[in-house]
Amino acid sequence: MNVQTAVKPEIKTLPLQIATPEKLAPYGEVLGYNPDVAPMPIDFYDGAAKVRRVADFVSDDQTEMPVVTVNRRPFEMRYVERHFKHTQAFISLGSKPFIAAFAPPNNDAELPDMDAFEAFLFDGSVGFMMHIGTWHDFPYAVFDNTNLLVILRKEATDGLVRDNVIQDEAESPDLEKRDLLARRNTLIRFEL
Repeated sequence: MNVQTAVKPEIKTLPLQIATPEKLAPYGEVLGYNPDVAPMPIDFYDGAAKVRRVADFVSDDQTEMPVVTVNRRPFEMRYVERHFKHTQAFISLGSKPFIAAFAPPNNDAELPDMDAFEAFLFDGSVGFMMHIGTWHDFPYAVFDNTNLLVILRKEATDGLVRDNVIQDEAESPDLEKRDLLARRNTLIRFEL
C-alpha cells in the first residue's frame, strides 16, 4: 500500500462527543456499574459482593489482557482495524480519560464507511467493549502515561507484531488493520 502521493490528503474532522451508553450502542457496550442490571443470585459473602453481568465478552480462543501505556499523539487517525472472532475491550486504569473513534461493522466491505465514524471522549470512569467487526483505531491518550487494560484474543495481538506487518498494514485470521492514507488518501481528525 505505502503509495506516496503528491495530492494533499483529504481531512475528515469529527466532533468529539461525550461517551454515553446510548451513543455507543451501535459500536458496543459500556463496561461499568449499571444499576439497571440485576445482581446474579450468588449468595456468598453475606451479600457483600454483588455480581452483575453488564456485557457478554466473546472469544473463541486464547484471550489475553495486556496493559498498554499510551502517550499523547496527534488526534489524527490514519489506521483502522476490526476483529472477526472476538469483542475487544478497553478499560482505563487510574481513571484517565481517553478518546476513541468507531464505525459500525460492515463485513462485506474492505474498508469502513468513512462518513459513519464517530469520535468519543471517555472520562476514565468506565471501559468499553466493541461489537465484533466494529472499525476502530487504538485509543488516543488525553494525558501521557495513560494505562489501558485491553482484553482481546492473543491471535489479534500477535497479528500486529512487526513480522506480520506488510506495507504499514496487518492481517491475521482475526485482524484487518488498514492504512487510510495509503488506500484513500484520507486522514480523520478529532475536534476538541
